[in-house]
Amino acid sequence: MRNKLIYLFSLCFLSFGFAQNQEIPRSFSLEEAITFALENNRTVKNAVRDIEAAKEQKWETTADGLPQLNGNIDYIYNIKQQFEDAVDFDENGFIDFGAQQSVTATATLSQLVFDGSYLVGLQSAKVFLEISKNAKEKTDLEIRQGVINAYGNVLLAEESIMILERNKKTLEDNLSETRKIYENGLTEEENVEQLEITLSSVESNLRNMKRLRDLSYQMFNITLGIDVNNETKLTDTLPTLTFQNITPSLLEADEDVTKTIDYKIAANDTRSKELLVKLEKSKALPSLSGFLSGSYLGNGDQFEFFTNNQTWLGIASFGFSLNIPIFSSLKRSASTQRAKINLEKAQDDLLEVEQQLKFQIASAKSDYQLSIEEYETSKKNLRLSERIEKKNQVKFFEGVGSSFDLRQAQTQLYTAQQEYLQAMLDVINKKAALETILNTTN
Repeated sequence: MRNKLIYLFSLCFLSFGFAQNQEIPRSFSLEEAITFALENNRTVKNAVRDIEAAKEQKWETTADGLPQLNGNIDYIYNIKQQFEDAVDFDENGFIDFGAQQSVTATATLSQLVFDGSYLVGLQSAKVFLEISKNAKEKTDLEIRQGVINAYGNVLLAEESIMILERNKKTLEDNLSETRKIYENGLTEEENVEQLEITLSSVESNLRNMKRLRDLSYQMFNITLGIDVNNETKLTDTLPTLTFQNITPSLLEADEDVTKTIDYKIAANDTRSKELLVKLEKSKALPSLSGFLSGSYLGNGDQFEFFTNNQTWLGIASFGFSLNIPIFSSLKRSASTQRAKINLEKAQDDLLEVEQQLKFQIASAKSDYQLSIEEYETSKKNLRLSERIEKKNQVKFFEGVGSSFDLRQAQTQLYTAQQEYLQAMLDVINKKAALETILNTTN
């Protein structure tokens, strides 16, 4: 009995542990998915780390101009003494410079007083931090758009599967009924074969769409930053999201390109090139630094530096160091001119980015407006295709329509169904693309 209890306990424990290791299915609305990805996507995490690294680099640059304290300890063992007959002054409190061993402990406090390169470096560190923040903002926008696209692809696959399964069921019913009619000698075998061809095509598309659905879920998981094989569920539907993303007012959005993230990045690049010009010019300025140094010197024939009998000589000094660049064979001038050329290139690049952004915004607005129009058109075409297909079904089973006409109507319906689904997805994706360019998430 005792062994049975132990066995049951162990089995329960293992089952509990196995359950604990299973991934818990996650459910996401689109907004929940975006929020989750902006916290857990691996690219976003690295962008956050880049900002933290930039902050540390800013302090690293700042610290170069603050007081620096360094210590140094030197130990020397003279294998061959230079002063073998030196007088021993230990009794009078002096150091025996002819001793075989010596220790020198030094502490130096240094302070940068003026350096033009340091001042430019402080400005550059601020710009670098701003560049990192802009990169993070651009990453957030791209991840948001990526989540929307991935979410929409999953919904498209799910909707396509539902429609294909419904089409398959209808075809199976039609085929079954047509076979019975054929077996009674009331229709031709070709009518059965036409329906078999259509059914085979739908079944093939259904199998392929199920594979695409699995891949779409995996891509969605990767975008969110979770395990690729984790089970996820989406709570929004494609028609609902399409309705929510039809926002004609977005077509009238402000086209001020200076507010876009791409323009900010280009402007920061220009600013960094300006600082490089200042840096090269600052290298021609003198630099001044000060120092305060103190040291203790101890000598002896034996290693007794940690005893109370050891005599130490204290030394202290302070001073300034002035470095004056005089002539560099025009090296500094060439460096400055090269920095100016790069600045001119960056300024032209900024103008190019401005013009490109104006075009991209106009193009994105046009694409978004077209997607809305295509959605309305495809919705009407779907209704018409459904009516045409139903009429041909009635004609076919009443014996006044051919199987070829029915198959043609069915194929037209299936095409209209896919065009309608794609039109809904395009509305969502085109709106996301426009919002990304405009740097807005409203």
